[in-house]
Amino acid sequence: MKDRFGIDWQETFRKHAPGSPFWRRPSLTRRHFFRNSAAAVSGYFLLPELNTETIARAGVSTIGTARNCIFILMRGGPSHTDTFDLKEGAWTPRELEPTAYGGIKWPRGLMPKLAEQMDSIALVRSVKAWALVHGLAQVWAQIGRNPVAGSSKIAPHIGSVAAIELSKQTPDATLPAFVSLNVTSGLGSGYFPPENAPFFAVPGGGGLGNSRHNDGAPRFDRRYELLMQMDSGLRGEPELGAAPYQTASYNLSARKLIYNNKVDEIFTFDAQERARYGATNFGNSCITARNMLRARSGARFIQITTNDWDHHDNIWTPNGGHFLRAKEFDTGLGPLMEDLKSDKLLDETLIVAMGEFGRTVGNLTTTRGRDHFAQQAILFAGAQVRGGRAIGASNAAGSGTFEPGWSGNRDVRAEDVEATIYSALGIDWTTIRRDDPLGRGFEYVPGGSTGQYKPIDELWG
Repeated sequence: MKDRFGIDWQETFRKHAPGSPFWRRPSLTRRHFFRNSAAAVSGYFLLPELNTETIARAGVSTIGTARNCIFILMRGGPSHTDTFDLKEGAWTPRELEPTAYGGIKWPRGLMPKLAEQMDSIALVRSVKAWALVHGLAQVWAQIGRNPVAGSSKIAPHIGSVAAIELSKQTPDATLPAFVSLNVTSGLGSGYFPPENAPFFAVPGGGGLGNSRHNDGAPRFDRRYELLMQMDSGLRGEPELGAAPYQTASYNLSARKLIYNNKVDEIFTFDAQERARYGATNFGNSCITARNMLRARSGARFIQITTNDWDHHDNIWTPNGGHFLRAKEFDTGLGPLMEDLKSDKLLDETLIVAMGEFGRTVGNLTTTRGRDHFAQQAILFAGAQVRGGRAIGASNAAGSGTFEPGWSGNRDVRAEDVEATIYSALGIDWTTIRRDDPLGRGFEYVPGGSTGQYKPIDELWG
């Protein structure tokens, strides 16, 4: 039986259960099994270079206005009707100060700094999540596909796809192409080589942690040179030395971050700067993202994760609930956009801010909160997105899409958001790679090559 979103979960799990025909397919040979096992145990592929042939649908044109992407995951699911798709009613606190900016109603009292950036912000209000379970929906938003589908088992993060496509443009990069801030772990590079995995950090302003040796630089240098000498024989082996899988390449990449003043400068900022950005972990991450882009250090996809938007109870607690989360979000993202504008970096940087789903609409629940809900809204900015407007519209209550507002003529899904990010970065979202260990062809966007999902080009006018 299908659920309210049209997904038959029992059938999905049945098809992919151990012992099902899926696992007995000829493509899943012992070679593929050992390839994946080696990756899981060692953390990288100690194997000959994979076949990286790709195919794509003919005639696709990408937007290509973004050099970088800042992807903000608002974990927990913010209430869309109290933020990006404001609906007023008896439940609306006066502190929200609903204000019209052209055709957009915005909670100025809740997010005043972003109100100053409305000319650069576009809100997509015809979005619907596939699932209402936090973990499932969060993964869906980050890999752009159903987490229980077969291909999801090997699927890389959207940022890892950006990394494998864009890192070749900056071969002398210091930082990895994919950086994930304000978390210490998360989704990885799937079956892609590990250099496309995210670099995790929680910046605090005191430089990059663990980038200095306790015994000092001279002793570290001596030990590093000894390591290089000991590994020299291994690096000469045909398979272990074959780029890009040679062990030494990872050592060299890490070495670039150690005793590197330029890297430390990216992660260093004073109390005054922290205060301007809200003096929060999210604000610190926004400062660091700005510094990375200023330094052109090689980071091209930067994810920043915020927490605790899951307000089932007391959503409007003074100095808590949505007030606290929105203030943190506003005082971090507002100055970030202001600084990127001043540096003339905003026009080449796509900013996407979204939760995994929205929240129930209208009057609050009996516990003075809002529960999980499929309808949601997403903030886009930068990369020459035409701001000061909304794309699509929900109905009066915000419970469903009234007008899709884009060429897909339907609800926007996570797969469409993924395609939009790729297109903005100049990446062909219809690409199908032929190097996947399942041997079935890995689509950057599932259904992208057939036109099932596609970019929201209307963001650009």
